[in-house]
Amino acid sequence: MGKPLQIMETVLRDGHQSLCATRMRYRQMEPMLGALDAIGYKALEAWGGATFDTCLRFLDEDPWERLDKLKANLKTPIQMLLRGQNLLGYNHYSNDVVEKFVQKASAHGIGVFRIFDALNDVRNLRVAIKAALECPEKPEVQGCLVYTISPVHTNEMFVDLAKQLQEMGCHSVCIKDMSGLLEPYVADDLVRKLKAGLDIPVELHTHCTSGFGHATYLKAIEAGVDIVDCALSPFSSDTSQPCTETIVAMLEGQDRDTGLDRQKMTPIAKHFLNVKQELIKEFGLKGYFDINPNVLDFQIPGGMLSNLANQLKEMGAEDKYQDLLDEMPKVRADVGYPPLVTPSSQIVGTMATMNVVAGERYKMIPNEFKDLARGKFGRTPVPIERSFLTSILHIPEDQIIEDCSIEDAKAETFDQFKAELVDKGFLNPTDEDVLSYALFPQVAEEFFKKHYQPVTAYKRA
Repeated sequence: MGKPLQIMETVLRDGHQSLCATRMRYRQMEPMLGALDAIGYKALEAWGGATFDTCLRFLDEDPWERLDKLKANLKTPIQMLLRGQNLLGYNHYSNDVVEKFVQKASAHGIGVFRIFDALNDVRNLRVAIKAALECPEKPEVQGCLVYTISPVHTNEMFVDLAKQLQEMGCHSVCIKDMSGLLEPYVADDLVRKLKAGLDIPVELHTHCTSGFGHATYLKAIEAGVDIVDCALSPFSSDTSQPCTETIVAMLEGQDRDTGLDRQKMTPIAKHFLNVKQELIKEFGLKGYFDINPNVLDFQIPGGMLSNLANQLKEMGAEDKYQDLLDEMPKVRADVGYPPLVTPSSQIVGTMATMNVVAGERYKMIPNEFKDLARGKFGRTPVPIERSFLTSILHIPEDQIIEDCSIEDAKAETFDQFKAELVDKGFLNPTDEDVLSYALFPQVAEEFFKKHYQPVTAYKRA
């Protein structure tokens, strides 16, 4: 018999991020935590990604408190998604902020750190990976291959990246296919090459946006992938992950049988179906998205399609949606074929939106797009034409960055963020609150005003 396939469950994070804009509250998760814990998942993804921002901005929850509550109710490892030097924000942070965040996340209960960089630039992963490896709680540290397709990306390139991650000390690697671009037979080839070249487990994460999802998992399973990411049925498929129950059923009695009890998943799925209906009603969400094979061209991640559609609606330009999808690959090519995942997906998406709405390319250029182009976020897969940087984007030669890590060293430190918070009247901030403020200053400050008394002491209201 082959080695049983392990499943990492995403219903508490990427499932609702992809289908319901990350709006699930802790109280909607809590009734099923015991049942989820009893299934036998490899891990439960429940933190990171957009959850931190959404807790503070929309749900009036402290993300650190949410993590504490999850940890108190779960023995199954809690997994988080961390954007390397970006952490969970949209900028690069100084090394000490990255280190402090990782240490605190581990102390509060993160058992698996999945760490990626939008450009697959390993320089942006070193600090976070080293910090996680040194945590006294000994979490699993997983490095990511951010999967994309372009004229320059090959399976061999991804294998080379995986070997670098193994050398950096990662306990496992994940093929992070955020837009559902990985075709079944390509997955077969990539997994076989990774298994042959590595000594650590290989995990696969995909979305069903293109329609490939379940077939891609089957070919990857046959090729020997160790773990796959799935979502329970109400929060699966479409722009989310393949369905947990379907994958379990697919392998029952077969060589890679998961050994998980599908019947025990039914009451959990019924609960989350009700939660999904509540979220759709409360937030006016569509709640599902049609499969779109053209994602192979525009490559927008599952969780971002709805945001772009809403942006166009707010701008009174709903009729430009298809134009936007056509413009995305053109902007991506101009800026060196970055994988489209946070924050590069938002940066490229915003630029494409502005091009389409203005009716003229690069008439208005956001600073974030200039930063991506000039190298602040790291090295793009293909060097960007110098003339594009200087003549089209109007970036001076002396602002083009060759080494992003030097730029990170100039970033605001933890102590500087703490001093800012104290200056605003929050006199005794916890390290966790300083980190929340560092990532989302305005959002965190509004949250603190509601929940703390910043007069003579810093305490809960």
